[in-house]
Amino acid sequence: MIEDNKVALITGANSGVGLELAKKILSKGWEVAALIRSDFPSNDPLILQALKTRHLRIYKADLADFSSLRNALAHIKTHESRIDLLFNNAGVYFDEYKYSKQKREMHFEMNTLVPYIIVMELKELLLKGTMKTVINTSSNTLLVLKNLNLDTLMKPGTTRFRKIIGPYAHSKLALSLWTKRIASDLWTEGIKIRSVCPGPSRTKLTKAKGLPTFMRPIRNLIFAPTSKGASRLYDAAFNFRDEATGIFINKGKETKIKFSGHEELVLTKLHDIYRKEFVV
Repeated sequence: MIEDNKVALITGANSGVGLELAKKILSKGWEVAALIRSDFPSNDPLILQALKTRHLRIYKADLADFSSLRNALAHIKTHESRIDLLFNNAGVYFDEYKYSKQKREMHFEMNTLVPYIIVMELKELLLKGTMKTVINTSSNTLLVLKNLNLDTLMKPGTTRFRKIIGPYAHSKLALSLWTKRIASDLWTEGIKIRSVCPGPSRTKLTKAKGLPTFMRPIRNLIFAPTSKGASRLYDAAFNFRDEATGIFINKGKETKIKFSGHEELVLTKLHDIYRKEFVV
């Protein structure tokens, strides 16, 4: 049994894999700080009880809006005394290009940049925790990619949109690359960080409209219940030795990723945006 009164912060905790993960963590006696945009289900007994006892605390934000995100993170830093475990789980998958208020493509903004900002902003709370662990939700779609152009990912212009292996996969590749690069820096302070593929799950992100045509008839065969994905994220936090930091985990195993020469470029770009646009 996990010790009581530890705190996990989970982004996107109100639905899909994030909701199952929040319920799993709560069932182990932990407290959950949920950084979310929309409400939790109103009919889940575990969630309702956790809200009543304040074992589940809600912080609302549009994560793709820097002003909203900045305000929510300030509230977290005011009201939470520590974070033992951070799950950067929130992400987006669209069937067309969309852009944030900061005028960058939304897949990059939400799947690559925002998790970095959250780690940087909440690092002091992580240092006050016991596990000091960050789990970034990635995707094994990154394994099939043959190139990475960060400028095109941020602002694709007239580049043809491709489902799954387009901006979604590239944004997850960039996420896993900066996770790998920053790991040694965080490790000197005692913080562990890993990126994890939860596997294909039946969520609102994988509804038929967003899938390539050939995948639609077999959607229910290849996409697992969200509880399976939640378990993979949970296991990535608890079932690996402390020194296993910076790794990408796919199907429960450490997995090599390509483009090892791009880690520094990605991290430098993210830190530059963070420093110039987010820090006030």
